[in-house]
Amino acid sequence: MRILLIEDDKTISGFIEKGLREAGFAVDACYNGTDGLSMGLEGTHDAAVVDIMLPEMDGLQVIEGLRKHGVNIPVLILSARQSVDDRIQGLQRGGDDYMIKPFSFSELLVRIQVLIRRDKKNAQPTMLAAGELEMDLLRHEVTRAGEKIELPAKEYALLELMMRNSGAVISKTTILERVYDYNFDPQTNVVDVLVCRLRNKVDKDFDKKMIQTVRGMGYVLRAD
Repeated sequence: MRILLIEDDKTISGFIEKGLREAGFAVDACYNGTDGLSMGLEGTHDAAVVDIMLPEMDGLQVIEGLRKHGVNIPVLILSARQSVDDRIQGLQRGGDDYMIKPFSFSELLVRIQVLIRRDKKNAQPTMLAAGELEMDLLRHEVTRAGEKIELPAKEYALLELMMRNSGAVISKTTILERVYDYNFDPQTNVVDVLVCRLRNKVDKDFDKKMIQTVRGMGYVLRAD
């Protein structure tokens, strides 16, 4: 899941970004409304966290711009404005939820998860399956042939990416962008190490090896 974070206070932005990444999200952070709207119009995010008081273009204008162009991702407004009228205006102009600063990160995280779950409820399944491998997206649980597999956040994110694209070859560059959300040198071995760790957990105790290397191209999850 990828979150768009538009917050001009870099201390607050860094705090939110760190917490979201630790929770397994990819995050695109920007610090003014113009850049935020431009990034949001790319249509690659599952939700957005938007401050109201932004340079160049305020948060409500950003939200209106997204809605005008058909970007209907859930938006959580984050603001120091506390009046009922401010909250009503934020929701009327396209926001889906409203949190007042200062805030608890744990509550922010839960609200984001709820917004995404509501948005995806009718659009995407809550379970992924590839052969005998199953992933419960709501509980963040993975099983193979009924046996539970414990995965930390990065391994879980990689497996989710592979299961959503079962049978398709996924390049190292794609994994770096989608799982790590950083612009690593494509020659780095960080992906190889991550795939090796995941393979040891998914395939080690089974005769059929589902995670396969396609030399010179990347990796593929084969269910058949």
